[in-house]
Amino acid sequence: MKKTLGIFGLLVVICVFTAMKSENFLSAYNMQNTFRWTGLYGVLGVGVALVIISGGIDLSLGSVVGLTGTLLALLLGKGYSPWVVVPTLLVGSALIGLFHGLLITKMKLQPFVVTLCSLLFLRGIGRYATEDQSVGFGAGFEGLGKLATGSIPLGDFALPVPFISMIIVALLAGFFLQFTIYGRYLFALGRNEEAARYSGINTDRVTIGAYVVCSLCAGFSGIVFALDLNTVQPAGMGEFYELFAIAAAVLGGCSLRGGEGSILGVVIGTAVIRVLYNAINILGLPSQLEFAIIGAVLLAGVVVDELVKQVVARKRAEVTG
Repeated sequence: MKKTLGIFGLLVVICVFTAMKSENFLSAYNMQNTFRWTGLYGVLGVGVALVIISGGIDLSLGSVVGLTGTLLALLLGKGYSPWVVVPTLLVGSALIGLFHGLLITKMKLQPFVVTLCSLLFLRGIGRYATEDQSVGFGAGFEGLGKLATGSIPLGDFALPVPFISMIIVALLAGFFLQFTIYGRYLFALGRNEEAARYSGINTDRVTIGAYVVCSLCAGFSGIVFALDLNTVQPAGMGEFYELFAIAAAVLGGCSLRGGEGSILGVVIGTAVIRVLYNAINILGLPSQLEFAIIGAVLLAGVVVDELVKQVVARKRAEVTG
């Protein structure tokens, strides 16, 4: 909870500073746009958080996003029904996670290696399927497009559908982690896999489940991102998205060592990254520096959090000692 409060404090500071520098920041249009992008990236962050809590990592998220988005545009453009294409792509993305989980648990391969190879393989498949050409949807999919562009009016402000989707996914993941036995198994696995196994937990099943859900979230995100863009470029869509998702999860309190994290923190971490992007644009800072600025702020947040943790641990040791 302390980590969540800390990252929330960082979000408030960024928002207040930007609002003081530019009155456009708090406009209904800008807030709606910020909420929408937070929702688009937030589902990815929630998915990868489950894997990180289990003690693993998934570097293939961006390529899963790219492949599902590319295939969505390609198949819909060829006349296939959305009622067939969308469920098929979601099942396919879940199978990618299942494949990752089986390689990691049954063949004892390192998650970093497995998902890195998958990142390259899936990106190549997407480019080959389209001959590396951009693919558009055309007309006739306005209803499906509401998943990305729709909103619910709330006076002058409209709550974007992608943000609502993220909240639903976050609530389901949060309930799973905090109120189910398998959620406790996931934390136990991340803290000490061997101890979890000796206590009777089916660690293979828990690990596989985390990767399946992670890839499923990435597949859903790929569909929504593609609908938002309306034209998919297979070589670039989803590129580096896995890094932003992992950064949001870590910034939100997930430890790369496993066994620690909260879904609320991940959502706030995603919001911090998107608000930073928005602030850079609104304040007229050089776009060439956006990655440097975001990286510096993220690093500063993680360093401060670690220093506070060390100080608290030192004081606790002095009291008990």
